[in-house]
Amino acid sequence: MTSGYFGRKRDGAPAFISACTLMLLTVWVVPASATAAIPYREAFRPQLHFSPLAHWMNDPCGMVYYNGEYHLFYQYHPVGTHWGPMHWGHAISKDLVHWRHLPVALYPDKLGAIFSGSAVVDLANTSGLGTRTRPPMVAVFAYHDHAIERRGGVKVETIGIAYSLDRGRTWSKYRGNPVLPNPGIRNFRDPKVFWMASAHKWIMTLAVKDHVSFYSSGDLKAWRYESDFGQDIGEHHGVWECPDLVPMKVAGEDREYFTLIVSVNPGAPNGGSGIQYFVGQFDGHRFRLEDRLDPQDGPGAVPRQPRWLDFGTDDYAGVTWSGLGPSDGRILFLGWMSNWDYAAKVPTKVWRGAMTLPRELRLVHSDHGLEVRSLPVAELDSLRGRDFPIAPAKVGRPVELLKNSKTSSQFEIELAIRPADSDIITLVLSNSLQEKVEFRVNRPAKHYELDRTYSGISDFSHGFGSLQTAPLEGIADPLKLHIYVDQSSVEIFINDGKWVFTDLVFPHEGYNSILLSADKEIQVISGAVHELKSIWDERP
Repeated sequence: MTSGYFGRKRDGAPAFISACTLMLLTVWVVPASATAAIPYREAFRPQLHFSPLAHWMNDPCGMVYYNGEYHLFYQYHPVGTHWGPMHWGHAISKDLVHWRHLPVALYPDKLGAIFSGSAVVDLANTSGLGTRTRPPMVAVFAYHDHAIERRGGVKVETIGIAYSLDRGRTWSKYRGNPVLPNPGIRNFRDPKVFWMASAHKWIMTLAVKDHVSFYSSGDLKAWRYESDFGQDIGEHHGVWECPDLVPMKVAGEDREYFTLIVSVNPGAPNGGSGIQYFVGQFDGHRFRLEDRLDPQDGPGAVPRQPRWLDFGTDDYAGVTWSGLGPSDGRILFLGWMSNWDYAAKVPTKVWRGAMTLPRELRLVHSDHGLEVRSLPVAELDSLRGRDFPIAPAKVGRPVELLKNSKTSSQFEIELAIRPADSDIITLVLSNSLQEKVEFRVNRPAKHYELDRTYSGISDFSHGFGSLQTAPLEGIADPLKLHIYVDQSSVEIFINDGKWVFTDLVFPHEGYNSILLSADKEIQVISGAVHELKSIWDERP
């Protein structure tokens, strides 16, 4: 992908990488051994979420599972805390929770900086870059040539590949790069690749300005254009980025669908960057929508409005892991936890950028057709420390759910509520400085609301301290809330992930109070607060 200081709006700003800069970037990286020297205890440092040792990070890239390891590559600028010439940083995990940093995987070269992309394990060695007994891990990425951009050229971005024969530890660029030249389109990036067994070929989904293009290949090196999707569908106030075409099934059903996930910036429902999705069918050539996307559209109408994966302002560029296989059966997803409206301004010093919690995506039937649900992965339960049960109770006036308990600054809340006739239900996370995040169920306004107006430091960007909303289409009984609170973020999953709010917050001290109230009496059915250990305190 992406946005930033070298080419933002990605398109107009002059940008380049000098030979000296490339030499510096090639030799200067944070070594893996530096992990022990960084305490991960700086102000606002996430304790539940992946963040780099230091410097700038944005999009997750190349996420692939192989031989018991989850690989996370990411857009990385290893010499600054602002966006710059992009590399691929690298980390691995055995459990999606605890991460080990590895050296930078991919560096800029004469073809350009290394923008976003994906990685696959070529088990059949279709590429010829390895062997069947030693299959290559292949990264497919966008080159971004800042020199062409500086000259005002159009063919700024091309697609290249690199391969590894040692489980992703070292990488070689393919000598025939680029494998997909630019056809004359300025925004031509973020390739996401998967093997489509029924068509016996690799499929690439590529972000192309305000839509996506599909390409196919038998060997990951020679690519053929198939079709386009999205020119007149979905959100078009910004550039489309980081697409992902994901085969999915509804639990208990045999029929396979395809969910197309696409990030857009700007144009999200609550401002700036966001992730839309479309459910349909893909035959190896074309993507066709399965059903209408808006309840106002009649049968057979062309759907115009997108569905959103997250209504918070800090989930962007999210994609899924490849290589999981039928033994796992899940669709695992990770996003960049920030927003291009203020990513370069957030008040962190040593590093900038973190990832969302890893999530499982599920496809379900709803009153509006097929929808995607987003849930925190089960592996996060391993972080639980002390548990504080929330007893069943009737609640009207504010009730402190923690009572005499004191948790760490990162914790998890599970809550089931019978809403009865209440119009407003409010859950407030706060600290002794009266900094707070308010979550509300607002029936008269037909909204779920997250308000971070008084959440802490917010003056670094106009509009950061604001009210965010998601549509409330009747309220479930029980209403289920699953909330994760970290040093600088709040993630709220409503009714098994039907709605999600992912939001950065920067309080001067951790939130340690949970107040629940309602304008009319509600019933707390069950609940608990779980202290959560830091992912950096222990490693499997």
